[in-house]
Amino acid sequence: MTKGRLEAFSDGVMAVIITIMVLELKAPMGADWAAIRPILPQFTCYILSFIFIGIYWSNHHHMMQAVERITGPVLWANLHLLFWLSLIPFMTAWVGLNGFASLPVALYGVVMLCAAIAYTILVRSLISCHAHNQTLAKAIGDDRKGNVSMLIYALSVIMAFYQPLVACAGYVLVSIIWLVPDRRIERVLQK
Repeated sequence: MTKGRLEAFSDGVMAVIITIMVLELKAPMGADWAAIRPILPQFTCYILSFIFIGIYWSNHHHMMQAVERITGPVLWANLHLLFWLSLIPFMTAWVGLNGFASLPVALYGVVMLCAAIAYTILVRSLISCHAHNQTLAKAIGDDRKGNVSMLIYALSVIMAFYQPLVACAGYVLVSIIWLVPDRRIERVLQK
């Protein structure tokens, strides 16, 4: 399989994930500000999840620019990532419908943590199949940004059982860390 086909498949899956999330949003019954209040938790969670999917899509795209070939382990690592991302619409709906209750917020964080771990596995799989070309390895480096993100996710999952909104703030912090596309790969490719 070519990297273009893997990237196109991943793009399609992520587009479907976003579509499913938006279809879960229901229009408010009423035409005033009071009618919007009941759907604010769902809409807020949708925005955060949309940003997360966008971040994964953008960084996946940048990463694919640094690779030449795809192997079987890379295919499975990519599917592993897409599996966790495919759970985001369910988790988004559950958190939003339950007004940021502890268990849904904690499990939302577990899905985000597992997606981050899966992304790391994908990166490591790509680096190992490009041992002759260390472009991606140089760009990723020790991946402090990824490791810090996983730590914040893990701490936020624990925090969700005590202060769910503080846990959500942790998830927002991770999205802020990654909001700007990963420039490490672009910098190495430009050299």
